[in-house]
Amino acid sequence: MNKGAIRTHFKELLNRSDITDTLADTFISQAITRIERTLRIPSMEKRHNITITNQSASVIVPNDLLEMIDIYFKNTVLNRVPLHEMLSFKDAGQSGTPKFFTVQGPDILIYPEPTSGEITISYYSEFTQMLLDTDENALAKSASDLIVYGALGYSADYFLDERAQSFDNKFVSLMSEIQEQANEAEQSGGLMIMRPSSTFTDY
Repeated sequence: MNKGAIRTHFKELLNRSDITDTLADTFISQAITRIERTLRIPSMEKRHNITITNQSASVIVPNDLLEMIDIYFKNTVLNRVPLHEMLSFKDAGQSGTPKFFTVQGPDILIYPEPTSGEITISYYSEFTQMLLDTDENALAKSASDLIVYGALGYSADYFLDERAQSFDNKFVSLMSEIQEQANEAEQSGGLMIMRPSSTFTDY
């Protein structure tokens, strides 16, 4: 279901004459933000590849990152350490195959510092933004009802609608259902329909 269809369905369920498209879009955006804070499903997974050509002490966090899954160099998975421990490592200034990382603001600090090779960041990402009414992202394609009921919850708060609890209960139920489906698929080794993934490479 694309953005325009989601808005139309939302307005039909809300059933108010004073809801504008602009306000409806605000509630839809708030719902997606809430979903991204909690939901972790395969279609949110991405890999970000960074080619190292000179000795590097850090790499930049992808701008759509929600939560890190793994970071690895070639076949070596890096272990996350506290910042104070990473800073003590950095004092040694050793180069070589990285074994440790930590996140500091927009950077991922790595140690030892590689001079060449490729670092891969595996992470949960934000959903692609829907700017036009014809746009449809992975969440809207498979869980438009979750977006709609999330938006209804925010609209109920705004309008002091007595259906607020009912809307929120439905939202929580749908969220739990989708997350449980993803968890079961991962544990059983099954494939979910919601599985598109993107790879980005920096040079």
